[in-house]
Amino acid sequence: MSTLPETNPRLAMVLMICATAFIAATTLLAKALGTGALGEPLHPLQITHARFLFAALTLGTAGLIMRPKFGMVNMKLHVVRTLCGAMGVTLMFASVAYIPLSDATAISFLNPVFAMIFAVFLLGEKVGMVRWSAAGVAMTGALILLRPGSGTIAPGALLALGAALILGLEIISMKRLSKREAPFQILLVNNAIGLVIATLAVVFVWQAPTMMQWLALAGVGSLMAAAQTCFLNSLARADASFVVPFSYGTLLFASLYDAAIFGVIPTSVSLLGAGIIVAGAALLAWRETRLAKA
Repeated sequence: MSTLPETNPRLAMVLMICATAFIAATTLLAKALGTGALGEPLHPLQITHARFLFAALTLGTAGLIMRPKFGMVNMKLHVVRTLCGAMGVTLMFASVAYIPLSDATAISFLNPVFAMIFAVFLLGEKVGMVRWSAAGVAMTGALILLRPGSGTIAPGALLALGAALILGLEIISMKRLSKREAPFQILLVNNAIGLVIATLAVVFVWQAPTMMQWLALAGVGSLMAAAQTCFLNSLARADASFVVPFSYGTLLFASLYDAAIFGVIPTSVSLLGAGIIVAGAALLAWRETRLAKA
C-alpha cells in the first residue's frame, strides 16, 4: 500500500518551478517544429501526437517499474477530458507559430477562468463577486493581448484563446475525475486514450520528420510527462495557496526561452496584458483556495 507524500513546502516549490520550466520548454519545441526552425514545418496535430506518444511511453515505463494498484476507470469522463486536452494543446501548439511564447502562455492562464464559468453552468456552482471580479480582470488582460483596437486580431491570439477555452472544459472533467481516481491512474489512462485519438488524427497530416525533429518531438512528450509529474507531486506536498503562485513562472520561462532562442522580446503591451491576466488568475486561485478551506 502506497503512503501519501510528507508535507515539504520547500520541495513543493522546487517541483512547481521545475514543472513551469518543463511546460514552457514544450511550447518552445512546438514553436521550433511549427515554424520550420528544425526543417519543414510540422502540422500541430503531428506535434500533439508526439506529445501523447512519448508521454505515454514515459509514464508506461514508470508504471512497469512502480506497479501501482488501479481502481475503477470512468472511461466516459476520461474520453471527454482527453478530447478536450488534445484539442486544447493542439490549438496551443498552433498559436505559438504565430505569436510570442509569452503572449500565448499568458492567454493560456485564462483556462481556470473559463473553468469557473463552465462550473456555474455544468456543475451548478455558485460564484461570488470576488471570483467574477477576478475573471473580469483576467479577461481585460486578454483583450489587451488580442489588440482589437489595432484593426485586426492576431490569428495566433485567437488560437491561444480557443485553447484556454477548451482547456477550461478539461479542468471540469479533471475535477470530477480527481474525486474518483488516483493521480497516476488519471495520467496513464489520459495519455493512453490521447495516443489513440492523436494517432487516428495524425494519419491525414503525417510527414516524415528529420532526425532533429524526432528528437524535438520526443522532447515534447517527455517534458510534458515530467511537467505533469512535478505538478502533481508539488500539490501533494504543500497547500495549493502556497504552490499555485509559482506556476506563473511558466510565463517567465517562456519569455526567457523565446528571447534566447528566437530573439523575441516582449513589448510593453504584451507585458501589460500578461501582468493583468496573471493578477486576475492569481486572485481567482487565492479565492478558490479560501473557499476550499472554508
